[in-house]
Amino acid sequence: MAARNIVRQRRRSAMALLTVCGGVVAILLAGGFVEWVFSALRDSTIHSQLGHIQVTRPGYFRQGIADPYNYLLPAEIAPEVQEERGHIVSVAPRLAFSGLLGTGESSVSFIGEGIDPVRERQITRALKIVSGRDLRDNGDQAAVLGRGLASALGVKAGDRVVLLVNAAAGGVNAVELEVAGVFSSMIKAYDDSALRVPVDIARKLLRVDGATSWVLLLDDHAHTTVEANRLKREARDVEVTPWYDMADFYNKTVGLFSRQLGVVQTLIGLIVVLTITNTLAMAVRERTGEIGTILATGSRRREVLSLFVCEGALLGLFGGILGLILGAILAAVISAIGIPMPAAPGMTEGYTGEILITPALGLQALLLAAATTTIASIVPAMHAARMNIVDALRHAR
Repeated sequence: MAARNIVRQRRRSAMALLTVCGGVVAILLAGGFVEWVFSALRDSTIHSQLGHIQVTRPGYFRQGIADPYNYLLPAEIAPEVQEERGHIVSVAPRLAFSGLLGTGESSVSFIGEGIDPVRERQITRALKIVSGRDLRDNGDQAAVLGRGLASALGVKAGDRVVLLVNAAAGGVNAVELEVAGVFSSMIKAYDDSALRVPVDIARKLLRVDGATSWVLLLDDHAHTTVEANRLKREARDVEVTPWYDMADFYNKTVGLFSRQLGVVQTLIGLIVVLTITNTLAMAVRERTGEIGTILATGSRRREVLSLFVCEGALLGLFGGILGLILGAILAAVISAIGIPMPAAPGMTEGYTGEILITPALGLQALLLAAATTTIASIVPAMHAARMNIVDALRHAR
């Protein structure tokens, strides 16, 4: 009966459905863009710097940054952290160090990483080489510099630079290397100070063995928490840190965008509530005589109440489904064209955005549409159910 009433009032129902549909489309497009930003930023964070999980000595991230040589892991990777254990795809050792980078005329401070170029290639595939080449292997007598660091020093691929560091046991050590290439990680602060060298060169330069961390790549980021918990149970004398506990920029971005999306959803919900309330209130006013007849024939007041609430819920459901279909089509078209975006604060370059509609987002939009229209129908439905039968029947004359 509620569905028949919706069809009977075609113009008013069409306006209500259009409002609900527009709200769902707006939620899908805004939320889909935010979901894509989260996904792209997560992949960039994992595959340019952090990996999925990092294994270190206990306390390294709290106290070892200033004195990393007292928190060294063995050169041999522990059996619990080997590749093909659990969801682990690749494991790469890293040796963190810092010092001065010079060309003979000028010098700047840097934060360096000794890496295994072969193992790292799969982990840091989002690290973009903007000029020159990447490191080949551990025997490569070269370094790759962040874009900002290379610009500050005024060097390019093929130039020679000198790394000057304090060795672990004291004293100063230096090595001259070729600039193999310049990389960009999308994070400006990292590119302004970072360089990478083969881990064997870093160990000789610092006169140490081992690594400050083992970086793990998993087959899927969804397995991060499961794999981290397994390593915490099995691996001894180490600290296991998932990527999301180290990604400060990512976490702040997610918090900011989530709050903004929440405001948008709230405003859309209010618009839908006001529209549906107005639509059903007009329907109650026009159908006063009909409501009186229904009550006079013995129908209970709660049946009248449920009739109008059901109309509101159906408007939300039909409008939500229509909005999902239209939103999915628009998202595909917009993603195919691309959304040109300027560089965000803290990033080095712009990007082309897309719309990513996940099942969770689609379900959220549909539930929001159904919930808001149902809530909006309660007040008009209560007004209809409380009508005086005699006055309602007189109104029909």
